[in-house]
Parts: sequence; C-alpha cells; structure tokens
Amino acid sequence: MITAQIESFRATLEELKPMLPEHHRELGLFQDLMPLDPNYPAYFEAEDGGRLLFVTVREAGALIGYWISFISPSLHYQSTLANQMDIYWVHPDHRGKSAGFALADLVKAESIRRGVKIWYVGSKNHKPSEWFFERLGFERCEAYFVQWIGDVDAA
Repeated sequence: MITAQIESFRATLEELKPMLPEHHRELGLFQDLMPLDPNYPAYFEAEDGGRLLFVTVREAGALIGYWISFISPSLHYQSTLANQMDIYWVHPDHRGKSAGFALADLVKAESIRRGVKIWYVGSKNHKPSEWFFERLGFERCEAYFVQWIGDVDAA
C-alpha cells in the first residue's frame, strides 16, 4: 500500500540520502561540472522556520519518493503566500502506481491548510513531466533557461 505523509526533513535525511544520487543522475544538469552537494543546513533552517514542506511517499513503510517545497510570501506579491517546488522524485521502480499523485495531493492539502494561495512547480525539459502537472490542473506560465558560465573568466 502506498501512503503519503508529511515528515521531518531532518529526521528523515539519513533515509533520504541514498536516493539523492539516483535522482541526480536522472535529472541533474551539468553533472560533470556541478557535483551533488545539498546545503543541508539551509534546508534545516527553512524547516525550523516553518518554510519547508517535506512530503514522503512510502510503500509498505519503505521510502520510495519525496517532494520538497518552500512556503513563503511571494517576493513580488508579499501579501500572497506561495509554495515553490524545490524537488520531487519517485523511484523508477514505483512509478505508475499513483505515488506521484499521492505526493501532489498531500502537498496541495497541506498548502491549503497553511494558507498558501499560489503553487509553483516545474518540469525538466530533458525529462518532461508537464502531463503530470497539467493533469493536476496547473497552467503553463513561463519557461526557464540555463547556461553554464562557470568556466568563463570575469572581465
């Protein structure tokens, strides 16, 4: 049975850590230039301040996926509380079993409970998940672009 629950990021971190490299291999950009190196203290600070939403999905008690969002007033619309997705991932062996929908349903319910008014999510172009977000009722709003400039000398 698949269950979704809100958990403590700090308390679940050691269980989560083995999943992060596989998530990174599947979705990370510039992997040869940017090694996986999460800023755990920043996540702890956000959690301690009530700004982190960490939802897990489990099957028979085993961690099979997660969703991390940051909840805070919008920088452009400070009177509007926003949920900004950081990352989400379901282990490939467990996809197609509604685990992603269980995650999203709980994220939405908890966001509403916290007074969130707008929820932002994203999809990687090289591993698109627009179909998932559209099925959840999201609208396309903008596209992000990326360029590696780490090897360019400052003039």
